[in-house]
Amino acid sequence: MRFEATDLKDAVLVHAEPNEDERGSFARLFCADSFRAHGLEADFPQHSVSQSRSAGTLRGMHFQREPCAEAKLVRCLSGAIFDVIIDLRSCSPTFRRWQGFDLSADNGVQLYVPKGFAHGFITLTPNVSVHYLISQVYVPEAAAGVRHDDPAFGIRWPVPVRVIADKDRAWPDFAGGAS
Repeated sequence: MRFEATDLKDAVLVHAEPNEDERGSFARLFCADSFRAHGLEADFPQHSVSQSRSAGTLRGMHFQREPCAEAKLVRCLSGAIFDVIIDLRSCSPTFRRWQGFDLSADNGVQLYVPKGFAHGFITLTPNVSVHYLISQVYVPEAAAGVRHDDPAFGIRWPVPVRVIADKDRAWPDFAGGAS
């Protein structure tokens, strides 16, 4: 695996380095020792998957409030997404900044989302499946979010939003930090 820093403090792109031969390929997608060596969370007790039927489906921008904050490792298993993270850690030098990444089944890139970040994505193709490793078990009372179109962040989505949950449309204006 190859770890690539992003423009946001502590967020990392993780690239598989497949070994290929006449049969196809084999690659490590996660290794606790490698993650720990890079200062990343390495304990992921919850694994989840989302599936979206239509291009233009937006999911996010979600996070868990302390003490239930969660790190995530996100990978697109089928189709393609534009994945966005926002640093909501008020003590961070990249506080309130966002960055977007193209994740797809074809490129195999994974995104490590640190605790204290909001996370969401929009589907670029129909029939998208996204897999998450999550460092905390979901606690509904700690669930929170910010709007995908909140002017406090100015996220530039590459395609129009066609499908979005009422809950995600109704998140309040951003008024502070997640941690």
